Amino acid sequence: MPVPPAGTALAGGTNGPRALRPLLDTVLDALTTGAEDRAGPLPPGGPEAVARSVRDACAPLLPEHGSGPHAALRTLVHTLAAGAADPADPHCAAHLHCPPLALATAADLAASALNPSMDSWDQAPAASALEALTCRELAALVHPTATAPDALVTTGGTESNQLAVLLAREATHSDQDRSRIAAHHGNATAPLQIVCGANAHHSIHRAAWLLGLPEPITLPTPDGVLDPHALDAALHTLHSPLLITATAGTTDSGAIDPLPAVADLADQHGARLHIDASYGGPLLFSDTHRSALDGLARAHTVTLDLHKLGWQPVAAGLLTVPDPATLAPLAHRADYLNADDDTEAGLPDLLGRSLRTTRRPDILKIAVTLKALGRHGLGDLVDRTLAAARTLADLIEDHPHYELHSRPTLSTVLFRPTGADDTTLAGIRRTLLTDGHAVLGRAVTPTGLWLKATLLNPHTQSGDLTTLLKLVEGHTPR
Repeated sequence: MPVPPAGTALAGGTNGPRALRPLLDTVLDALTTGAEDRAGPLPPGGPEAVARSVRDACAPLLPEHGSGPHAALRTLVHTLAAGAADPADPHCAAHLHCPPLALATAADLAASALNPSMDSWDQAPAASALEALTCRELAALVHPTATAPDALVTTGGTESNQLAVLLAREATHSDQDRSRIAAHHGNATAPLQIVCGANAHHSIHRAAWLLGLPEPITLPTPDGVLDPHALDAALHTLHSPLLITATAGTTDSGAIDPLPAVADLADQHGARLHIDASYGGPLLFSDTHRSALDGLARAHTVTLDLHKLGWQPVAAGLLTVPDPATLAPLAHRADYLNADDDTEAGLPDLLGRSLRTTRRPDILKIAVTLKALGRHGLGDLVDRTLAAARTLADLIEDHPHYELHSRPTLSTVLFRPTGADDTTLAGIRRTLLTDGHAVLGRAVTPTGLWLKATLLNPHTQSGDLTTLLKLVEGHTPR
């Protein structure tokens, strides 16, 4: 049999691992040298310099004759690593963009090599069973008193939130919900009305637009969280089917809405409740911090996103429900994937597990992490990360030239040099980015613009945080 051309060996089968091993050595070496060349959290020079480096190193990307697998891997992986924003660097702290665990990344390699497609059982026999098992375990963590909780795997918070709005809209069409709505509002045919705070993720508004729903009623959140009194007053003025969306970990500050009070109001007004716990959901792993999520289990749908405070490679989102019947509207038929007679014969139907058809087995890396670390191991990482945020807040409070916005709820810390105006703050942030020295975010509150440090590296030390403040101070005009 002729030898396959270089670079065309397959990753699967019994020979796949043998073909992968030398390629992985090349990849790991290139990751190392790329990080060494970058020598910081971000490549220096700004967008034009990075784009020029990529062109110079990689073009042409479609030559007449290829360079060979090792040369191509070495060049492109090195270039990507040298030009990356590295969330493992303690000074890369702008976004909800976590450094993934090596364990989870290794599992993701296996998922790529095996390449199950999660749209039919005959493409993913073991992966579909593992997904069902893991989803039920995580859903039980969110809804501990539910009889048969379940979850869907999503690409992240945006998809989960959009699915939650879709399921809420469809639930209002059921006989049971029509009766409940009519009892509370006297109107069982009006479109679903979403009520959220100004602190809600933008995906809630986008979901309403995508589904042709009315613009969400958006309540002011001057203190960063929903005010139950303002929510109650708003609900008294509304007469359509209602979906309240609350947040457990806002993007700007990590704030958590008063979940028990919001859940009480949802019950009183006959509204459905969705809680976006994309950021804060992993507090459930922690014995120390899980009480901050009291009330979460009362939601009809909950968003989790383990590529934030869960240290998973993107993507690792979930939408949990206490009752699997909630997911029934997602059922769909395609004869080549879930024919009736196949389903009746016992082949699992996977099309109702997502709005997507082809999707990768993102559950594997999550399952490996859960199995390897357990709840207490993950809880320890959560505790370490939140402790680092408190340490940074302490350093800011003790510093004569800094102002702290508020004590952190999760791992986000808002601060600014005392007396700095918005233009100065924006300039400091962009200078640090261009120099490649630090990656900080920005957040606008009723008290103005703040620098945002979102800490997601559980191995960050106090000295790293002291250096971060010195970097900011070094670019602050006096």
